Amino acid sequence: MKNYKPENDEDMSLFRDAVKGVKTMVNDTITHDTRKPAAKNLEKRSRKSSGVSIKDQQNHEFYFSDEFEPLLSETGPMHYARHDVSKFEVKKLRRGVYVPDVFLDMHGMTQQEAKRELAAMIATCIKEDVSCCCVMHGLGKNILKQRVPMWLAQHPDVMAFHQAPLEFGGNGALLVLLEVPER
Repeated sequence: MKNYKPENDEDMSLFRDAVKGVKTMVNDTITHDTRKPAAKNLEKRSRKSSGVSIKDQQNHEFYFSDEFEPLLSETGPMHYARHDVSKFEVKKLRRGVYVPDVFLDMHGMTQQEAKRELAAMIATCIKEDVSCCCVMHGLGKNILKQRVPMWLAQHPDVMAFHQAPLEFGGNGALLVLLEVPER
């Protein structure tokens, strides 16, 4: 606005009359710390907030191998049921009869972060007696979309999973049915 030159002096005098008595504002600038917290602190905070001990999370993460490839259906929506689980449970998952109580959003995570968060979520669900959860892996480059079902099929507490209905994420999510021990 410094280089503004009014076309006539009448406009400038009208402007000065309009802003007469206005006080100039003092600008107090607040600078925020731009440093990101260390990764170790973030992990500690996320574990504390979920209430899962490091040992529990490591025990659940132990089940996930990248080399093991379970036999999963190649055609149709992604689904799996453990050998001792009725196929009707998978049908209930597909229809949305089970409503997830816990959601895990993996968008933007690396494979290691996703594996760690999946283990923490399963540990939390078992601790909190939650039998159905939703894992939103997204579509992206199909890396997590391919890995997450393989990891879930390896875990002994996962009874079944099925591609989620549209209201829970559709093609980019899985509904997971967990075996929660009775107490």
